[in-house]
Amino acid sequence: MLKRIFPILLVLAVFLTACGAPAAPTMNPADVQNTAVSAAWTMVAATEIAKPTATLPPPTEAASPTPLPTFTPEPLLIPTLPVFLPTATTAASSGGCLHPLNVAEAGFLHRIRLENQTGGDVTVSLNLTQKNSFGQCGSLGFSLKKNGSTIVNIPAGSWYAYVWIKAKNKEIAHDKSWYIGDSKSDDLLRLVIKIETLSFVGP
Repeated sequence: MLKRIFPILLVLAVFLTACGAPAAPTMNPADVQNTAVSAAWTMVAATEIAKPTATLPPPTEAASPTPLPTFTPEPLLIPTLPVFLPTATTAASSGGCLHPLNVAEAGFLHRIRLENQTGGDVTVSLNLTQKNSFGQCGSLGFSLKKNGSTIVNIPAGSWYAYVWIKAKNKEIAHDKSWYIGDSKSDDLLRLVIKIETLSFVGP
């Protein structure tokens, strides 16, 4: 009996196997990995798209530059030197010559040595009191230390000298007038200043 049933069962088994559903195909491992990576990138992209866009803050207005303080220069302090004017009589006859002398346009110059023999400091004012043959007149000022001397160049004309002496705890003033001719002599003239006198020594 078993010998009859066994062939039937075998035929049924083959039939069922042939008619059954096909086995599920297996995927390549590399395809599985690529699919997973692609899905992950898709999710990342979707997450980024879903994020709200950042709103930039409104631009702040640039501060206007602060104006620089204005600089007001202080007035210059110009030292004033003592001016020793001629006597009233000489000033009246000077004809407006109480200003600095334009030596460059006053003609030929003569050498004058100012000699301080007072033992103190001396201030000397030389004044060309009238216009000379070159139309120039005016004043020149010099300072001499104790027992000092200097050589100056002055043009021809009528001269008036005023000296102020500070020596031996006292102050003394002397004045002297002289005339220098238009000659072109190179002789050295001297104005000698002493406590008692002021003298002009020609060649």
